Amino acid sequence: MKDAGILIIGAGQAGYQLAVSLRDAGYEKRVVLIGDEPDLPYQRPPLSKAFQSGDCEAEQVTFQKEPFYEGRRIELMLGVRVLHIDRERRHITTGDGRRFEYEHLVLATGARNRLLPGWDSATSGLLTLRTLHDAHALREALNRSKRAVIVGAGFLGLEFAAVAAKRGVAVSVIEASSNLMSRAVSAPVAEAFRGHHESLGVSFSFDSGVKRICTEAGRVIGAETTDGVLHEADLVVVSIGVVPNVELAKDAGLEIANGIVVDLNLATSDPSISALGDCAAFPSRFAFGNCRIESVQNAVDQARYLAQRLTGHTHGFEAVPWFWSDQGGVKLQIAGVAMNRADEIVLRGDRAGLKFSAYGFSKGQLVAVESVNRPADHIAARKLLAADAPVTPAQAADSQFDLKTVLQSVT
Repeated sequence: MKDAGILIIGAGQAGYQLAVSLRDAGYEKRVVLIGDEPDLPYQRPPLSKAFQSGDCEAEQVTFQKEPFYEGRRIELMLGVRVLHIDRERRHITTGDGRRFEYEHLVLATGARNRLLPGWDSATSGLLTLRTLHDAHALREALNRSKRAVIVGAGFLGLEFAAVAAKRGVAVSVIEASSNLMSRAVSAPVAEAFRGHHESLGVSFSFDSGVKRICTEAGRVIGAETTDGVLHEADLVVVSIGVVPNVELAKDAGLEIANGIVVDLNLATSDPSISALGDCAAFPSRFAFGNCRIESVQNAVDQARYLAQRLTGHTHGFEAVPWFWSDQGGVKLQIAGVAMNRADEIVLRGDRAGLKFSAYGFSKGQLVAVESVNRPADHIAARKLLAADAPVTPAQAADSQFDLKTVLQSVT
């Protein structure tokens, strides 16, 4: 067991970053990184944008080539599925019958796409996007498509919608709620992006669910909504959120609640097991309770923190959550995750020109900031939230007031 080292299950952004950060932090024992996909660890954000537009290829989204892992003494195991965790004996069992011991186990199992009831992966032209394999299939389908239906108006669906529309494809988006990105952004930002997408030629069907996917001879021909409207298409992309991969943790008896429950140190109920990234539900003062965040930056921040903790640091994880989405050349950056708690929203900048920020306040306290093509606002917002700076709605609304001066009172 003394040579067992750290075993990481999941070779996505969080798992990859942790393995690299452990070596950067001086960890000398064994590091094993296990991924169930056959591809070298890669970035996911470009898959819905640059990869679909043809601006980048698979080798450009790959983090590193194989020699890098060999040089850093990271044992990379690809195409391997972990079936069981034996917490008492501290080992895991893989699908090919092998066992690997661990001194510390890290679950970076990520999430998988939520699918429509009756999903049939054999239907030609009915696709989803999560993996590099999915991205290849989607790009091939896009190249021969004239009409596309996207189910779900979240970040990923809208990113792909913009790419498809700019390539001359007729795009319709079906969304169950009353606006796009409804669970993630404020109404003013949602409305601004709706106008932007409509200017690209994207049409929306809100407050509509999908009654059935229509097919002919095994190929998709459209989607019928719950109000009886048939949206014709030769490509249907389903993007209705994700489900955290918690089955391994649950079977091992770890606590589960909207993800694998961890504490401020990203430790599970078993001190020998930690979890991070899309699969982990962690406490955050910025979310006013436990949250599970699906973002690259959260994965990177948590991985770097956990590497420090596992090499001797014991302070708790407390990074400001932040996100971004590039939709047809308009960039959205979000600091904080509590905009849904805001009882007052203040706008700053040029809303009509798509260069503005929305500041969300709850009982007078700044809780989140959404910035549209205003990167300086975003950077300042992260600092303001981290410092609990006493910004007032009146100050945020005053375009002549420099919000950075508020930081001086708390630093």
